[in-house]
Amino acid sequence: MESARPSIWIFLSAQHHLSLLTHQHSNLIKQLTSLRLTVIMEMSLLPSLVVKMVSISSLKTLDTPAIRGTAKKNAGEKLATRFLPDVTSQQPDSNSAYVNLASIPSNFDIQTRLVPAWQLGENGEPAPGNAPDVVGAFRFLCQAGHLAYDDPIVYPGQPGKSHLHQFFGNTETNAFSSYQSLRTSGNSTCMNDLNRSGYWIPAMFDGKGNVVKPEFVSIYYKRLPNTSPDCFTQGAKGCIPIPRGLRYVFGYDLVTNTTPTGGGYFNCDGPVGQCVAGHFSTITEAAANCAPGCKIGAVINAPDCWDGKRLDSPGHREHMANFGYGDWGYPKCPDTHPYVIPTFTLGAWYPVSDDRADTWFLSSDIIPGKPQLKAGESFHADWFGAWDDNILDGFENGCINDFLNCNTGNLGNYLQLKQISQDDGIRVVPIPERPL
Repeated sequence: MESARPSIWIFLSAQHHLSLLTHQHSNLIKQLTSLRLTVIMEMSLLPSLVVKMVSISSLKTLDTPAIRGTAKKNAGEKLATRFLPDVTSQQPDSNSAYVNLASIPSNFDIQTRLVPAWQLGENGEPAPGNAPDVVGAFRFLCQAGHLAYDDPIVYPGQPGKSHLHQFFGNTETNAFSSYQSLRTSGNSTCMNDLNRSGYWIPAMFDGKGNVVKPEFVSIYYKRLPNTSPDCFTQGAKGCIPIPRGLRYVFGYDLVTNTTPTGGGYFNCDGPVGQCVAGHFSTITEAAANCAPGCKIGAVINAPDCWDGKRLDSPGHREHMANFGYGDWGYPKCPDTHPYVIPTFTLGAWYPVSDDRADTWFLSSDIIPGKPQLKAGESFHADWFGAWDDNILDGFENGCINDFLNCNTGNLGNYLQLKQISQDDGIRVVPIPERPL
């Protein structure tokens, strides 16, 4: 049986934030690592203090002016009761310039969904830096979730009204979903239920009466750090976090037959020589370059700009906008949408079997009463945000604002999401019947 391990608390002033390490602090991390420390960060809500907790196998004196520590008396005491800032009790700021819903805390112990991060920077930073890119990045993978003829954004309260969707994230997303229901119920196919957001795209049909389910879905959140002067170049009111309860549709618009926000394409991935990568506009083009054994990717980018006034809009797109480049030559939000928020790229990757993918198309390519579209032409996505506030704050400040390259759910603060969701391995299922 493993012996109980004493713990030590280390307090550092704000200028010693480990994600902004100086050479001296890099050496400190190396000292801590040599003692077999597990380093976990808690960012205090007080701006003057950052609290670090480390668990050590043997207690030694660390002779360095950079820290002052006090040993905890109870040997074997578990990790701190708070890993992350307790922001769940905060109410919307009445002085805030933009709309935001009241916080709804997770109804479980979030500590059970977090583990120490394994992906650190070269000098002990909480994640590698993201240069030469100019944005901070937060990435993770999801498994395919349920199929349903529901769309709680476009057809709220109307089950069975939509074309068939492939859902990811919250396992209970349905026609009646709201921010409150998503925050308080459901597991998640995106690592664990700290991310109860709902993500959905049109189901992929194989042209033979079946749905092809993706092998995995990659999600990549990104934005300039909020201290970048380019934040106010890109958006008149700068870079802000994702507001609670934000939802939108992006990609192809089945009403106007245009792509006003976001934008998608198809790709191919796999062994060189049989799988040719590219930005293909249709599934048919991608399939011609994607032999059996490859994966076809349906990749779509969400919009970057928000109006700050609405969490939804009549067409579910008007409150969001894409960057424009115009004749000024750099990304810029329109004046009507002055806030830059973390955008994300969603990539659903489908394995190509011996039957190839030449007959594949999306459920939204064929809509009764409308002309049939090219295979994949109608590609779009829906997103309904429902992150745990602590985690949203974690990757916003740890990965994005600290300009880090965070993968596999690493929050950029020495913690990462625990992988709980599991893939069922089922790739092809019969198209379900529409409910009466």
